[in-house]
Amino acid sequence: MAKGKKKKKNSRQHPNQLNLKIVTSSTCQACKQQCARGLAYLEHMSQPGAIGKGVPCILTKPKA
Repeated sequence: MAKGKKKKKNSRQHPNQLNLKIVTSSTCQACKQQCARGLAYLEHMSQPGAIGKGVPCILTKPKA
């Protein structure tokens, strides 16, 4: 018997999920429209020894 082709799983959890860019604290600091998430990330990264991988930026959502 021949095996059937497997469907690729959709990486998005929801069909309406936006693809947001991950930005670092330097980008958040230079942003003209600072959001609450970015300000909280800046506060976290200002602590000595803080390690961060960035936050999703709502201002970088794709234009559809």
